[in-house]
Amino acid sequence: MDHDSKRPPDFSSELPGFHKLDREARLRRAADLAQLSDRSVNALSGARGLTPDLADHMVENALGVFGLPLGLATNFIINGHERLIPMVIEEPSVVAGASYMAKLARSGGGFHAAADRALMIGQVQLLQVADQRAAGDRILASRDRLLAQIDELNPSLVAHGGGAREIEVRTFEDSPVGPMLVVHLLIDTRDAMGANTVNTAAESLAPELERLSGGRARLRILSNLADRRLARAWCEIPASALASAEMQGEEVRDGIIEAWALAAVDPYRAATHNKGIMNGIDAVAVATGNDWRSVEAGAHAFAARNGSYTSLSRWRTTDAGSLRGDLELPLAVGVVGGTTQAHPTARACLELLGVSRASELAEIMVSVGLAQNLAALRALATEGIQRGHMALHARQVAIAAGAAGSQVDRVAEQLVSEDDIRLERAQALLEAEGSAHHG
Repeated sequence: MDHDSKRPPDFSSELPGFHKLDREARLRRAADLAQLSDRSVNALSGARGLTPDLADHMVENALGVFGLPLGLATNFIINGHERLIPMVIEEPSVVAGASYMAKLARSGGGFHAAADRALMIGQVQLLQVADQRAAGDRILASRDRLLAQIDELNPSLVAHGGGAREIEVRTFEDSPVGPMLVVHLLIDTRDAMGANTVNTAAESLAPELERLSGGRARLRILSNLADRRLARAWCEIPASALASAEMQGEEVRDGIIEAWALAAVDPYRAATHNKGIMNGIDAVAVATGNDWRSVEAGAHAFAARNGSYTSLSRWRTTDAGSLRGDLELPLAVGVVGGTTQAHPTARACLELLGVSRASELAEIMVSVGLAQNLAALRALATEGIQRGHMALHARQVAIAAGAAGSQVDRVAEQLVSEDDIRLERAQALLEAEGSAHHG
């Protein structure tokens, strides 16, 4: 890797008053804590991030660069390590919600997480196979030779401990185009997401699989249902830490579990429930240059793996009366290759996180997803989802109305105090302020 990846130094991610600092002061504070290089500080500030010239080499027909807010979630302890979490997202309340839930989780030791080895699946679809069982047997009998053929394509990956691991055969008797045989190539891609490696292997092996099966290869591509590459996180929070001004901790705990229960049985609720989880995971994926669309696809497919779409998380009461949360989903992410290296701000975010392994990044991301899920459930179980969200939304309304600088907070506060968060009202306030100023 050519970014300065390392574990974070010994510091606390609890940063009281951090949100009250101005943007430059926040950046200086984060840079000092994580001991960031000057290059990363400049990238995070936007001074030397993604340029139009660099974008022109990354996508076709580039016109320019589209910006999104980059925030920092605080208070996270994951597997005993303090973490500052960069999150790229435009939705209000996500960064604040994750930070607050991470603060609550500290009372129970923070988040614990684990990630499987980086096994990715490549698929080769074989059509017009006369005898699927016999063809499958021939392919499996050639397992070692096929795996060796894949490894010959990836000497560097093999040298780093990765490479081809297994061949599997699946049959579909009744597809819309007739019977088909599908071969799965399982490849350990180590610290890369691995799409290019897997796709190359699938295309390379297709002619030999055609010969062994007597069929015709059509699709040769990876699967984004990376269910051999799962990440899981869990936390336990004492009920007392969950209390709000109006509700006892046990009441909040039970409300969270009751709110989760609807997502466990109802796809209409599960879709929104899981979207909240992905608010946190996607924000870190974007910040680190990972393919959030592949992560989304894998997560939602995994949520429906048993035939009906359900919650990715689970919440329950422990024997000690604490709230226990668990989250498991596929997380095929990388810290080498692709945009993680090409995008200056993505490299800076990886340095800020202090990660050097893809498994570490997956553990962080699943923990952030669990924190964000808890934030939504706690809000639903207490004051409702809109109270905190709309207060932050008011700032966006103020900006849309034309507020700038100190006007943004001033107009937003007035909108919230009037409980009238509308564009028209914000415009009226700005007009009144302008008239008073000119008068």
